[in-house]
Amino acid sequence: MARRVHQPLEDQEFDFVLSMTTGPVLAYFCGSWPKALDACREMDAIVAELAAEYGTRFTAIRTDMTRCPGPTRRYGVTGAPTAVLIEGGEAVATQAGPMTREEFRQFLDAHL
Repeated sequence: MARRVHQPLEDQEFDFVLSMTTGPVLAYFCGSWPKALDACREMDAIVAELAAEYGTRFTAIRTDMTRCPGPTRRYGVTGAPTAVLIEGGEAVATQAGPMTREEFRQFLDAHL
């Protein structure tokens, strides 16, 4: 069964989803400025596919860096797109920049 990709609108929603989720969380940070939009749209499709493929192994949270500045600062994100794998509230792996489907799969397999 595919996990839903959560899309919090503000910091409190991000923290709520994180607190209500058991297991690893893949937070992928996107930007709404023109240079980041295309890479983030590609990441949306890749994460949705991988969330369906991996099932319950992780929960995904799409995070807009502008709308969620708290988590963006907390996890040291400085550019979009950036993927952060979180367990127990702590970042266990971070990958900045766009990734292909295969690179994303390797990132997840190395850290899940």
